[in-house]
Amino acid sequence: MEYRQFGKTGKKISVITLGGMRYLHGWDHPREVIPESTLEQGIKTVEMALKFGINHIETAYGYIKSEHLYGKILNDILKVDRNSYYLMTKGSPKTAKEVRPLIENQLKALKTDYFDFYGWHGINNLELFETACVKGGPVEELLKLKEEGIINHIGFSTHAILDVIIKSIETGLFEFVNLHYYYFFQRNKPAVDLAESKKMGVFIISPNDKGGQLFNPPEKLKELTSPFNPLHWNARFCLSNPAIHTLSFGLPTIDQLDGILPSSVPLSSADQKIKDRLDEQVLNDPYAYFDGYCMENDPSGINIPEILRFRKLWKCYGMEGFGKYRYNMFQEKDHWFHGIFPTEENLKKINLSKCPDGIPVVDLIRETHKALYKP
Repeated sequence: MEYRQFGKTGKKISVITLGGMRYLHGWDHPREVIPESTLEQGIKTVEMALKFGINHIETAYGYIKSEHLYGKILNDILKVDRNSYYLMTKGSPKTAKEVRPLIENQLKALKTDYFDFYGWHGINNLELFETACVKGGPVEELLKLKEEGIINHIGFSTHAILDVIIKSIETGLFEFVNLHYYYFFQRNKPAVDLAESKKMGVFIISPNDKGGQLFNPPEKLKELTSPFNPLHWNARFCLSNPAIHTLSFGLPTIDQLDGILPSSVPLSSADQKIKDRLDEQVLNDPYAYFDGYCMENDPSGINIPEILRFRKLWKCYGMEGFGKYRYNMFQEKDHWFHGIFPTEENLKKINLSKCPDGIPVVDLIRETHKALYKP
């Protein structure tokens, strides 16, 4: 295992973090009832993580059973020394009044009296940014808990568009950020750079699942990253940036760590050759270069950049399976993955004035919908 200083927090954390989102039955209520199968899976996973040298464990109130699962395993079953690992959890209190009762519940669930890192969970749009960061609001209350020693460091997690992430970082309220960035989604590179300039910790969310379901890659992608595993190569790609401090690994990837380390800053020559091969694939499709970010927040409600990204991954890398998995998660009223499906009625609402000449964006969206949509 390797360790990097998590920005200005000063804590040296493992470059692989044990995430807590995907345990068996983990999303079932009631949150405090842990089925035997979940417990067995959790014990095996935590033991494996500790054996690998992972010293950073991440969870969230929103993951339902996860905090209770870790509290039981770490304290009652494995009796792990609390000083031997760093603990991150998250929550999304909407008002200052909600903060302390939530934190008390989380402390009780995790069977600890402090959190090393606490993130406001899901600053995913401008409205949530304003809710979290308003004067006298929940983040300000979290900062009071930091002064009391209940929380050591405060950050935020985000699935937002780049502008909102930048705005959140620029507040100066946070010491770390959990965001999406990996080879197949490099849009947030400016946010990583800004965080580095402010000496913030940078935590990469879901590099293996939302990064392309790299634990189950298509044959074409395996050929392109040969002789290496796509999951391992992507991890090394992320870690080649010294501004990135840790990658979240959970099920089913925690047992796939061998082959990632040692990391190289910058990329090794072998890994750079693979990146060059991957980059060249975009030339195989006449429109894959167009990312659609100039059409972000389109009045149609269609998430045009993401649809075009899924099209590129399908056309250039054979990642049709991943495209089907993610494409069908679009939810009109869900800030975690916002977007509506491109019905003919919705397609007519697209603001084509922002689309460069020569890009048949409506046809590209129709083509992608036909290939990836599962009724």
